[in-house]
Amino acid sequence: MNNEKILILGAKGMLGQQLKVIFSDYQVIAWDFEDLDITNKNDVLTKISYLSPNVVINAAAYNNVDGAEDNQDTVNLLNGYAVGYLAEVAKSINALFIHYSTDYIFDGENKDGYREDSKPRSISMYGGSKLLGEEEVLKNTDKYYIIRLSRLFGKMGEGQNVKKGFVDLMLELSDGKDNIDVINEELSAPTYAPDLAKLTKNLLENNIPYGIYHGANDGSCTWHEFACEIFKLANKDIEVVPISGEKFKRKARRPQYSVLLNTKLLKQRSWQEALKEYINTK
Repeated sequence: MNNEKILILGAKGMLGQQLKVIFSDYQVIAWDFEDLDITNKNDVLTKISYLSPNVVINAAAYNNVDGAEDNQDTVNLLNGYAVGYLAEVAKSINALFIHYSTDYIFDGENKDGYREDSKPRSISMYGGSKLLGEEEVLKNTDKYYIIRLSRLFGKMGEGQNVKKGFVDLMLELSDGKDNIDVINEELSAPTYAPDLAKLTKNLLENNIPYGIYHGANDGSCTWHEFACEIFKLANKDIEVVPISGEKFKRKARRPQYSVLLNTKLLKQRSWQEALKEYINTK
């Protein structure tokens, strides 16, 4: 076993669970909200300093995109300033800090997608809070990886306020139905949680330069295209009706084109290949 001590925050979530599996050959400390409230700066500094891990991985986040519109202070604290507390304590103990961000930091007006160095401009409270989190990392430490993802899917988490991923939601909603309406907009790249966890370990173990990376699977799709592939792989005979996003009343604006272009690492496998693996586990 590797003697390096790795602290995983948000350990019960979809990504956190996979990180625990991937880093099982290390000395892992897995904390969720009941173990540490990352919005409490004093507790963050005290508890993490005492633990003194070599690596702090933050997979905790407020990810209710529409709920964020009515909870600006809460979402900015959890996704923004609390990330700064973690980065600050990581620097104070000379630990590597790993944090996850999102395609929603971009406005979605670039049809060609976004590189790691593209200029961010969020159009929602959620996106703004995640951008704030990135800024807090840069302000508080220089030993970091920020990994951006989009449309995370995989085994459902068990932590506080977890929600079903799109794949499981589609399969559940389609039960007993002949057709289902799905928005045929918002071009982005699905991200398979186990693949993202493996990418994280690759960054850590191969001395990749610190900085910002894109961790989505290769390729892109609209929500409608994503759903069609889900039902095809699950052998479900259901009509997927393409509709406009205007048909669903949603508080937050979404970027229409937010494909995360990976220009700094080896390409991830295609989202279709990753989806097939996940469907076969169900």
